[in-house]
Amino acid sequence: MTINDMKFEGCAGLKIAASVSGPGDGFPVLLAHGGGQTRLAWKRVVGELGDAGYRAIAIDLRGHGDSEWASDGAYDMRDFAADLVAISEQLDRRPAMVGASLGGIAGMIAAGELAQDSFASLTLVDIAPKMEAAGVSRVVGFMQAHVDDGFASPEEAAKVIAEYLPHRPERKSSGNLNRYLRQRDDGRYYWHWDPRFIENVTKSRSDSSEARDGGLNSLSEAVSKLTLPVHLIRGGSSDLVSEDAVAHLRELVPDAHYTDIAGAGHMVVGDRNDAFCSAILAFLDQMHGKERAL
Repeated sequence: MTINDMKFEGCAGLKIAASVSGPGDGFPVLLAHGGGQTRLAWKRVVGELGDAGYRAIAIDLRGHGDSEWASDGAYDMRDFAADLVAISEQLDRRPAMVGASLGGIAGMIAAGELAQDSFASLTLVDIAPKMEAAGVSRVVGFMQAHVDDGFASPEEAAKVIAEYLPHRPERKSSGNLNRYLRQRDDGRYYWHWDPRFIENVTKSRSDSSEARDGGLNSLSEAVSKLTLPVHLIRGGSSDLVSEDAVAHLRELVPDAHYTDIAGAGHMVVGDRNDAFCSAILAFLDQMHGKERAL
């Protein structure tokens, strides 16, 4: 299936880059990656969804990848959520929303707080209102570690990733990894996202007592208001979403669908892509299969 690049307008007209696959009249599936990633995280998923007859739309969140950076440093969770609402309004019908980590948080806020009719369904990929503080600290710490000084080479970045994800084969510096990095005038390589994004996340965590106990009351409130089908896909070895967090979500949304993927950590899509694709397709077919094409 051919994957094409295009642009959407996010909140306040911010340009949002996207990769799109599938028939033009296919049921839209909007995919939002985690913090520090790009739409490349969904590359295989986009292809499989397109082959299955869906209109798969994977975006670079604001300040990430090829999307515009917010000149005013607007990287609050509600800014990301507002972008999702804005993009959904540019589609021919309400999309199924699939969000991993940061993308999932934005999806919860968008559907539960900003505009409840934005999406036809919501899939949360290893993210829930209640999060393990240690897991959150590990993710934020990884993104924060080299934000100022970058890397001497792509090979150095590959080694850092390998240390962060020791269960995966070490990535080479060629190919997709180079697209996650930018070389600046000083000759060093930096992550392909706006450093002000992680500064905002760090400040928000230090300002919030809720973050210290592993949960976010505002997210719980948003999720409790959801009126659409919800699907939680958890990495079986996740250090961010515990079984207790799953139980908490299911208390808020008793009819929520749940898939636990063994052998996957927080980065579910990269750890077990085949299992993830099977899970997401099964849910989408159950919820929207009859609407794949107009």
